[in-house]
Amino acid sequence: MSATFPELNLDKQLCFSLYAASRQVTRLYQPLLKRHDITYPQYIVLLILWQNDGLTVKDIGHQSQLKSNTLTPLLKRLEQNELVVRKRAKDDERQCHIFLTDKGKVLERECACIPREMMDQTEMSVEKLLQLKALLDEFLYLQEKHGE
Repeated sequence: MSATFPELNLDKQLCFSLYAASRQVTRLYQPLLKRHDITYPQYIVLLILWQNDGLTVKDIGHQSQLKSNTLTPLLKRLEQNELVVRKRAKDDERQCHIFLTDKGKVLERECACIPREMMDQTEMSVEKLLQLKALLDEFLYLQEKHGE
């Protein structure tokens, strides 16, 4: 323990707890997603499209908080796996909309059990998980608000 600067002790760092928790959640998702041959970032994009099909790449990037240099190859892989199709807008060629294929829509039903399986793995009550999510959502909202 640092006697000179105790505020620099790792066990006092919010950033490390968030980082470690994020890595652990991603690790817990991996075997659940592997059975469907998708990665965690692909799952995030699919969750967005299952909620609102036909979004622009820009809208997906905003919701997923993924930059275009990450999102573009991810969408190409989803398209190669026949889960989505990319279509340019007729009125503005610069805009590209992403649509689920039939295979992508079927995958939604197959993945419907994943949230429950994830919750079971955490060994935390639903109430605590909802509290944690609410606090993280508030944190992200405040950071986004200050970033404008």
